[in-house]
Amino acid sequence: MEKRVAWNKGRIIGQKAPLKQQEIWAIRTRLEIAKNTRELALLNLAIDSKLRGCDLVSLKVSDVMRSGEVSARTSIVQHKTGTPVQFELTPQTRKTVKAWLELKTLKFDDFLFPSRKHSIPHMTTRAYDRIVHKWVESIGLDSSLYGTHSMRRTKVSILYKRDKNIRAIQLLLGHKKIESTVRYLGIDVQDALEASENLDI
Repeated sequence: MEKRVAWNKGRIIGQKAPLKQQEIWAIRTRLEIAKNTRELALLNLAIDSKLRGCDLVSLKVSDVMRSGEVSARTSIVQHKTGTPVQFELTPQTRKTVKAWLELKTLKFDDFLFPSRKHSIPHMTTRAYDRIVHKWVESIGLDSSLYGTHSMRRTKVSILYKRDKNIRAIQLLLGHKKIESTVRYLGIDVQDALEASENLDI
């Protein structure tokens, strides 16, 4: 009988590390130098939106644009939970997304990141994952420690370190339970209790 090989053999599994601010800047600078408009828009939108990969790649132009301009704030319904989540788009993200829309001449009902294959309507999560690994490798990081969830965790990780506001992070991620947010941030119970004590509601 042929022995089955475990799907995770040779892979590092578990929570993927978020990026630090200087690492984001380093990747962004490389993309700007390369004039890679598509990936620059993808990077900035991934960080701002804090969306899971499946939600990010299936965004449509109509999700981020109103009256011919990229919105400062929008919301979508998450595929995994079926619950709506809001996110903001910073001026830098709006600028890069608009540049991508104009370059690709995308229409209102088009997917924001169309697939390069005619048989697939939008970028796949696998293609997105490959791009993320390419980004982290380009600045000398061990790509096995990172993945698409690194992009989802990046901004909230920076916000948590700054403000220690778990409730705010819960809302930004669209988590139903605060326990999920605590696990997601990878913080221990004591740290969570201290943060909770400092939060007046």
